[in-house]
Amino acid sequence: MLPHYINFSKIGSPSLGYISVAENLENIPFEVQRVYWTYFTPQDVTRGGHAHLALEQVIVAVSGTITFMTEDLEGNRTEFVLDSPEKGLYIPKHIWRDIKFSHNAVLLCLASEKYTEADYIREYDNFLKLKDEH
Repeated sequence: MLPHYINFSKIGSPSLGYISVAENLENIPFEVQRVYWTYFTPQDVTRGGHAHLALEQVIVAVSGTITFMTEDLEGNRTEFVLDSPEKGLYIPKHIWRDIKFSHNAVLLCLASEKYTEADYIREYDNFLKLKDEH
């Protein structure tokens, strides 16, 4: 499976505000085991620089703009821009990602697994070696 956008329903009005909902195994393709958010990331910093062995994620920019550069095991590179809280990005396992943030962007992550350092592939060369294993 490849990374792709997920559109969340936007319920409300400009005069009252909006709500969007994420639900396990409905618009989120896995059961959420962990939720985290990042904020106050400087614009000149690139985060990410890793892939996961098992973890799947849905990412939402609840504020600001967040740009993902992804790469799959076939070498396909795709840019995804999250610029609305009603749009998410599904990232399956075995996808390398680099992330850039706009000023005051807030990233919300819904993750399929609890944190374990052993799930991270932090060296790009080790990521490339996964291709030979599959």
